[in-house]
Amino acid sequence: MEIPDIIIDKLAGAESVAVLTGAGISAESGIKTFRDQDGLWAKFSPEELASMDGFLANPKRVWEWYNLRMEVVKNAEPNPGHFALAELEKMYSDFSLATQNIDRLHQRAGSKKVLELHGNLVENFCNKCHAPFHGETALPNGQVPLCPECGGNIRPAVVWFGENLPAEALLEAETIARRCDVYLTIGTSGAVYPAAGLPLIAARRKAFVVEINPKETEVTPYFSAHISGASGVVLPELVKKIKQARK
Repeated sequence: MEIPDIIIDKLAGAESVAVLTGAGISAESGIKTFRDQDGLWAKFSPEELASMDGFLANPKRVWEWYNLRMEVVKNAEPNPGHFALAELEKMYSDFSLATQNIDRLHQRAGSKKVLELHGNLVENFCNKCHAPFHGETALPNGQVPLCPECGGNIRPAVVWFGENLPAEALLEAETIARRCDVYLTIGTSGAVYPAAGLPLIAARRKAFVVEINPKETEVTPYFSAHISGASGVVLPELVKKIKQARK
């Protein structure tokens, strides 16, 4: 794969690098997005399965959906793109990886500092008292999980439609977007805000912003460069060339 020399030069000489990953990198590990659902779940809208209104209307259905997603994620493996980003993290003293994905494949690949902008599928908490929940969520006896502290419904620790992103993670992601030398936006549609605004913040601050995606997006014109390709192919090659350039 041909990667323009200017991209390698910018990354080889950078002191601060920021990354945003979206559904594309997870799709390469076989994890479908809402847009790709089929079968039984295709008839439901995202709002019915991933919103507070949908949860309150039918918590059992929502939990059936998330238990299915948890099983898919459990059986998925990090791909070469995930491992390349973990390797990239070791190459910079100032590195930040923000993700819109909730599967924790980055952590499983070895990434140490991950800002989860949309939460994750591993943790759960009480919708009423917000206490963490570590019990069974697989609907024993068909009953939704309830909080042992207050009896409230347990929910996944994901950010649903209509909810705010975690303030601390978003603030940190915005802070590094304002100071980084190079910003990589990987496998994102550029349409889900406020996360999609992070590389635009970097672009306005004159950082060198590289979009890695099989197709161009509506925000491609605002960036310094675009690499067409799967992250699992592009990122390992990128890491290899940066190491060569630094020798």
